[in-house]
Amino acid sequence: MNYDVLIIGGGITGACIARELSKTKAKICIVDKENDISCGSSKANSGIIHAGYDPIPGTLMAKLNIRGTELYPKLAQKLHFEYKNVGSLVLAFDEKGLGILQELLDRGQKNGVPDLRILYKSELPQIEPNIGSKVIAALYAPSAGIASPYQATWAFAESAVINGVDFIRNAKVHKIVVNDDEQSAGAELNTGAANASANCGADAYKFTVFAGGQEIKARFVINCAGTAADQISRMAGARDFTIKQRRGEYMLFDNSLNGSVAHVLFQTPTELGKGTLVTPTVDGNILVGPSANDQDGDFLDYTGTTALAQNSVYEKGLLSVKELPRGALINSFSGIRAIAYEPDGTPVNDFIIEEDKNIRGFVNVAGICSPGLSAAPAIAEYVTDILAKAGLDCTKRPDFIEERQGIPNFSLSDLQTKEKLIKENALFGQVICRCETITEAEIVAAIKSPLGARDTDGVKRRTRAGMGRCQGGFCLPRVAEILSRELELPMTNVTKNGGSSYLLTSQK
Repeated sequence: MNYDVLIIGGGITGACIARELSKTKAKICIVDKENDISCGSSKANSGIIHAGYDPIPGTLMAKLNIRGTELYPKLAQKLHFEYKNVGSLVLAFDEKGLGILQELLDRGQKNGVPDLRILYKSELPQIEPNIGSKVIAALYAPSAGIASPYQATWAFAESAVINGVDFIRNAKVHKIVVNDDEQSAGAELNTGAANASANCGADAYKFTVFAGGQEIKARFVINCAGTAADQISRMAGARDFTIKQRRGEYMLFDNSLNGSVAHVLFQTPTELGKGTLVTPTVDGNILVGPSANDQDGDFLDYTGTTALAQNSVYEKGLLSVKELPRGALINSFSGIRAIAYEPDGTPVNDFIIEEDKNIRGFVNVAGICSPGLSAAPAIAEYVTDILAKAGLDCTKRPDFIEERQGIPNFSLSDLQTKEKLIKENALFGQVICRCETITEAEIVAAIKSPLGARDTDGVKRRTRAGMGRCQGGFCLPRVAEILSRELELPMTNVTKNGGSSYLLTSQK
C-alpha cells in the first residue's frame, strides 16, 4: 500500500487526474468512501460542457473551462462516452436581462470563447422552435455541449485502471499523518517518484493516510473529496477553508420529448448560480433545473426533493420553453454542489487548486463547482504540472493505452450490428430493461469491466438499465439476479448503492 500519488475522491475531477497521471511512470491510487466512482456531485448534475462565458476573466475557472471544453470531443471518442456539441442559449426576458447578456458576451470574448453572439427574438424560433414566448433575446454559444457526467467519470476512471491505477472502494479517510522529516521525505521526492518507490524505505513516504481500515503511504496526496474537501485539508494541517453545500433539484422528463429542445437553454444567472436550465441529455431525455438551496445542520448531505422546489423549477422551466408536459415526468432528484469559502466567510469565487504552502506534497483540488465537469480534463493537466514542479517524475510512459473500448450500445445499433452482436454473444438477445432496450450482455460487461459495477446503481449508471419510463420497476429484480450470479453473491447481499442498502431481506 505504498504509492507515489494518492488521490482522495472518485468523482469526475479525481478520475480525470488519475487518468492523466497514469500516462507517467508514477504509482497511483484512488480511494473513495463509497462503493463506486461517481457517487457524489458527479452523478447528479446538469451534464453541461460549458462554453466558458460565465467565469470571471483571469480566474482558474475561466482558463480551465475553456481548455476542458476544447478537450471533450476527442476524449469522448477515445474513451467511448457520449458527448454532443449542441450549443447553448442564455435567455433574456426583459431589458435588464439584455444588459446581462451583453456583460456575458464581453466576458466570454475576454475568456476566448469562440463565435459568441446575441440573437434577437425574430431569429430564435428558427433554431429553437419551442422557445418561450417571453424571451426577447439570447446569448448563443455554439461551442457548448452535453455529456453524461457519470458515464464520463466511469470512462476516465476505467482508463486510469487499465493503465495501472489502483481503485479502492469503501475507503473513507479518517486520519492523515504527515512525516515532518523533510530531509528524508523531501529528498526522495526530488529523486523522481518512479525510482523512489522501488528503492526507498517507509520513511521516504511523507503521508500516511488511514482509509477504510487500511494504511496507505504516499509521497503526494491530492484532495478531490468534494463536499468533504475542507475536512481532508484540515486533517493534513493544510489550508483552512470551508465547503458549504448547495443542493440543486432537478426534474427529468422521458424521451417522448426527445427533439423538443435542441440547445441547452439557460436563463440569466443569479448570485446563486447559472439559474434554471432546460436541456436535452445525451440519452434523449429533457432535464430541467437546478434549484439552489444552501443547506447546513440537519440537512447536510440531504439529497431529497421538496414539492416547493419542484414547483419552482417547473414554473421557471416554462419560461424557457412553451411546453413541459407533466405526464412525461419520470423522476426528480437533487445533487449537491461544493461551494468554497474562506474562514472569515468570504466566498472564494474560484477553484482552489494548489500545492499547500506549508504541507509540501499535499495538493488541494477543492470548491470544484460549476463549471467543474467542463474543466475536469484541464484540471488534470494543471495538477500534473503542479506535481511535476513539486518533484514527481512525470516522464511519459511509452506503453500508455490511449483508448478505452467501452460497451456496445445495443439500442442505438443498426439491425445488421444487432444481428452480429447476438451471433457473437447470445446474451445480446436477452433484453433486461425494456424501456431502454438494455441487454443482459451489456449488464454483464458493466459488471466484468476493469472497473466494474458492484451494485444496481452502478449498473444503472454504466448501462442505463432502470433509467427509463418505469424507473426499474420491471428490470431491477433481473439486474439484481445478474449481479448475484456474476459476483457470486447471495441475493440478500446485493445492494442498491453499497453499505446497508440491501434490496432483499430474505430469498424465500
